Amino acid sequence: MKTSILLIASLSTTFAFTLPPARTSRSATLSLKDIISPFDNSEGNGDVATASEPVEKLEGPLDLTWENVDAVLDEMRPFLIQDGGNVKIEDIDGPVVKLQLEGACGTCPSSTQTMKMGLERGLREKIPEIQEVIQAMPEGPPLEEEQINVVLDGVRPFLDVAGGSIEIDRLENVGGLQPTIWLNMQGSSASLNSVKLEIAQRLQRHFMMAGLHVEWV
Repeated sequence: MKTSILLIASLSTTFAFTLPPARTSRSATLSLKDIISPFDNSEGNGDVATASEPVEKLEGPLDLTWENVDAVLDEMRPFLIQDGGNVKIEDIDGPVVKLQLEGACGTCPSSTQTMKMGLERGLREKIPEIQEVIQAMPEGPPLEEEQINVVLDGVRPFLDVAGGSIEIDRLENVGGLQPTIWLNMQGSSASLNSVKLEIAQRLQRHFMMAGLHVEWV
């Protein structure tokens, strides 16, 4: 048990973000000190984002246009900027909005949670036409076994401590819309979902490839 706890502590860099319930109040100009960050994971400890710039609180539902998407993002940008990041619209394709996280947010291990639980939820509350918000990824290295082992070599020492190992089983749909890496992990850590999640996130950050899946045999 002690080695499993140490393994999780060594690998895990995942944080959860929560979004406060939506309010359907009419448009009003509020100070940021009165608004709880949609990315705040505090439990009422008073640590809320503050800024001197007023924020225009939009009232939905809004039409799905570039201008409206950008206006809703403006409500959330101050909280990203506060953490050294930002967001911009990459593309709007029908009901799908593609966003690019910039700065610290683009390389944050929790960028997926930021995108799905923060930005996507905030956008869909105001613009119901949006079906999905996806993250635009910069081009990464090719999806091949040599590059996968670069990532796995970074976690193998931690698995060795727990008497475990990890190897590539196979690659599927390389070059397709949903490329998949199949991994085989042995030892006590093989049953720990937190370890599997951390390894999957490291691979996704390394390849920066939209639609990349990591599965386990």
